[in-house]
Amino acid sequence: MTILGFVFTSMPHASARGREGLDALLAASAYCDDIKVFFVADGVNQLRSKQDPKQVLSRDYISAFKLLELYDIEQVYVCQQSVTRFGISREDLITDCHVVMPDVISAELASCNKILTY
Repeated sequence: MTILGFVFTSMPHASARGREGLDALLAASAYCDDIKVFFVADGVNQLRSKQDPKQVLSRDYISAFKLLELYDIEQVYVCQQSVTRFGISREDLITDCHVVMPDVISAELASCNKILTY
């Protein structure tokens, strides 16, 4: 069985990468049962609550990350070091996820057959 890994590394609303990654992730979930999602570096901000994309004239796609559970995507990992760097608390994250150290992320990434980075 192929394990797909989706890695989010970009800030939300700075480019279309986050939105495109989310669209690809949700589409892939229809064809693949084993998906792991990672938020590292600037990408942890994709899950930050209380964003106002209208301020930067952007579409609000962030709330769609709340749909991951509905799409049976349960293996969601967030880098603890990145969260700490940005001063984000667990309560600030909009979805249920595993906040883990980088070595756990590395091990989980190593188990993926294909990795897409956004």
